[in-house]
Amino acid sequence: MTDLNTKLEIFDAIAARRNERRGFLRFAGGSALAIGGASLLAACGNDDEDLAPAPTPTPSPTPAATINDADILNYALNLEYLEAQFYAFAAFGVGLNASLLTGTGTQGAVTGGAQVPFQDAVVREYAREIAIDEVAHVAFLRTALGTAAVAQPAIDISVGTVAAPGAFTAAARAAGVVSASQVFNPYADDNSFLLGAYIFEDVGVSAYKGAAALIANKTYLEAAAGILAAEAYHAGLIRTILYRKGLQTPSLRTIAGQISDARDSLDGSSDIDQGITGTDATMSNIVPTDANGLAYSRSIAQVHNIAYLTNTAKIGGGFFPNGTNNRTDALRSSGANA
Repeated sequence: MTDLNTKLEIFDAIAARRNERRGFLRFAGGSALAIGGASLLAACGNDDEDLAPAPTPTPSPTPAATINDADILNYALNLEYLEAQFYAFAAFGVGLNASLLTGTGTQGAVTGGAQVPFQDAVVREYAREIAIDEVAHVAFLRTALGTAAVAQPAIDISVGTVAAPGAFTAAARAAGVVSASQVFNPYADDNSFLLGAYIFEDVGVSAYKGAAALIANKTYLEAAAGILAAEAYHAGLIRTILYRKGLQTPSLRTIAGQISDARDSLDGSSDIDQGITGTDATMSNIVPTDANGLAYSRSIAQVHNIAYLTNTAKIGGGFFPNGTNNRTDALRSSGANA
């Protein structure tokens, strides 16, 4: 980034937001994460001095690992790492601070990322605002999780080459936006940035909506709802700008529809994704909803299908080359949707 003062301003803004929210989850989060330890202490606290040998119990099958609230927050944190890195590079030319990358699991590096040479001042300011929000989400979730926070996994937000395409080019090829002899660069200009952002934003909204039912702690649920609302604002903003710019550049609306169809082809047979144009092409479709006007949900596996750019069950690929840093394979794997 060429303007050092602007670079400092983003981190000042992030610090201010983080301080405002810092204590929100600590008590509830600590209580939730302590449940397992409390149960263990209760089991060990039996003062019965009867030393008579007990019969050997029949071994029971090992139960499948259950998903707890910390798992869901870490699932969200993986996605926020991806979004924060993309927007921070696009808006400011720098990625996340090293202090926001550590945690459990294998810490990975970011491949790709560049500052967009914005020509539209409004788009530039929107990008900066979203970047600040996304970095704040990372800081907030890490604070809530404490030592349970996962490290940033390996992330690919690169363009790549014709022969070795990066994640963005692979996504654009899958959607039919570019051919096998072309690359897609979301950092090239304003419109390309908006299309790159569009790949992520709707997925984030459906991911938080789908995960809400898995959260037991009401404080965690309120926090997740707050991030969901922010992501929905971001998604609506990106969709609105693309639709508006589509008046002068109709291909933007067409490409948005292609990206939507590609996401739908990855996450299963259900039709839970929509472009930005209504069915009669004379009305916008800024908010993709069902017949009841409700936003769609995606399961953890479906979100990974899109993040990994695959319709098969696997761990890793696309924007997360080595997979997300979630605790179990069930939380890291995409679904078998081929």
